[in-house]
Amino acid sequence: MWLVFLKEIKELLRDRKTLFFMIALPILVFPAIFGVVTYVSSKAIQKAESEILDYAIVGAEYAPDLVARIAESEEFNLVTAPQNTDIKQWVKEENADFVLVIPENFSNDVLANGQISLTLYLNDSGLNLVQRRLNEIVDAIEEENQQSAFSTLGLNETQQVALIDPVLVEKVNVADQRENWGEKIGGFIPYLVFMLCLQGAMIPATDLGAGEKERGTLETLLISPIARHKLVLGKFMAIALAGVTSAMVTVGSMAIWGIVLSQGMAIELVADFMGSISGMDFLLIFFMLIPVVAIFASVLLSLSIYARSFKEAQGYMTPLVMFTIVPVIMAMLPGVELKGGWAWVPLTNVALAIKELIKGTMDYVQLIAIFGSTALIAGALIAFSVYWFNQEKVLFR
Repeated sequence: MWLVFLKEIKELLRDRKTLFFMIALPILVFPAIFGVVTYVSSKAIQKAESEILDYAIVGAEYAPDLVARIAESEEFNLVTAPQNTDIKQWVKEENADFVLVIPENFSNDVLANGQISLTLYLNDSGLNLVQRRLNEIVDAIEEENQQSAFSTLGLNETQQVALIDPVLVEKVNVADQRENWGEKIGGFIPYLVFMLCLQGAMIPATDLGAGEKERGTLETLLISPIARHKLVLGKFMAIALAGVTSAMVTVGSMAIWGIVLSQGMAIELVADFMGSISGMDFLLIFFMLIPVVAIFASVLLSLSIYARSFKEAQGYMTPLVMFTIVPVIMAMLPGVELKGGWAWVPLTNVALAIKELIKGTMDYVQLIAIFGSTALIAGALIAFSVYWFNQEKVLFR
């Protein structure tokens, strides 16, 4: 078994394509992709914030002060809407970025006229920040009107605050920083790790089964004096190692690049958060990945052995991505906790456990159900791979 394992590892290391996808891609390409996406996104937001917006106003005579302030802003450009036009359709045809309709009862006297409703027509499907930029002007007028009303009523500062917010709810968060961070990112980490393990194991699995069929080396391996189950276990271990390595390299690379590119407080927050997770919790996360990777590796090897060609094997393996995503998404749903039956659901239970370990709220008794169910399924799938490999009709389809 170990001879087969070492043989497969040596062949994987000689394959530049496999090395690229397992090491070079996670270390260099993934961070570069995320960097480009971040850069492009920031530029798009900056462009949206600085873009001059075309606008039209209906009922401008009712609010000369508001109209004047909008006209003074360098962020807006006034255009004229045709008379008796369908405003909604006119904006939809991109004749203007927005149209503001001012009602006849508009007044700066809050006490006399009460609340005023302005109607804003815009295409809000794009990144145009229309409402946010317009609100900056409207909010300034709103605050002035409030202060004028308060002065008329003769209210002091304490009364003004009480009138604006009659009842204030003060929140006392009993969760510590680790639990807060764990709740926010704990559900995403299993998704990332699972997908990386699956993707990292796919290429070696395709090559060690269907690839050997295409090269004609499988027959030579079968006539060797090595028991069939040892051949399967050797290939299985090579695939599992490739999956774990790819995941760990990618996660490590993203963590290092994130710290390098972060500054000041960001580094301190990350360091504090990582420091709050004990070494035992990290070990448990790693050990829980072992049966998960075993499930992936055994399924991938079975499909690769069954496939006639490298291309056919890739076609069989692609749908596995959906079967991996669904259990992890279930772990992110509200109300799904590591209790009762959920502790026995494969993949979902591991995703929930990783989240709880990151949060620091893990019920370690549940590890019995998690390791038990996941190891049982992994063992059954490995046994099926051995059985599958012993079927001549499968090997020589």
